[in-house]
Amino acid sequence: MPMKPKEITRKNPLILASDSQRRKMLLSQLGIPFRQISSNALEDQQTGDPLKDACLIARVKVAAVQEMKPSSWILGADTIVVLEEKIMGKPSHYEDARAMLRSLSGRTHRVITGFCIAAPGGQEMHLQAVTTEVRFKGLETEEIDSYVATGEPFGKAGAYAIQGIGAFMVEGIAGSYTNVVGLPLCELVKAFLASGALSRYPLST
Repeated sequence: MPMKPKEITRKNPLILASDSQRRKMLLSQLGIPFRQISSNALEDQQTGDPLKDACLIARVKVAAVQEMKPSSWILGADTIVVLEEKIMGKPSHYEDARAMLRSLSGRTHRVITGFCIAAPGGQEMHLQAVTTEVRFKGLETEEIDSYVATGEPFGKAGAYAIQGIGAFMVEGIAGSYTNVVGLPLCELVKAFLASGALSRYPLST
């Protein structure tokens, strides 16, 4: 009978396969011990299904770090913004960001985060995609130009950050707020408990 993998502890921290400062902030909020290692994984895998794409990229990120940390629990995640059936990536230049924001103006879009958890030894324990609907107010051209000029849209899927200045554009959401930031924390903790990464939560200090 295979041995049960050791839980996440301060001596055996979770590995976050990402260089995202937003995900680092969210995991720190949970108080779960972790270390951050960039996966350097390509994020352009596309099946045509955003839910599958988010999960696929999360899985690729985990696999890229497993060789470095084979005895650790590993978490990979990817966040995708979808307007109707179009996936909106990270803007590459100012006009790209402006075009994305014009498209989102006055409309509702989906934010999908796929996350993958692997146990020590490499066994995949959990794979899930979580969806949140986000409704934008109608944006004036001046508002779009001023927001893009802040530089915040760059490096963000859909060209905005709900946890930053971009909050002024969001009229409402349906679903997990932290999912839009980069990790659905409620679902993530449930997955840690179900997979055996944690035996209880919250953790004692």
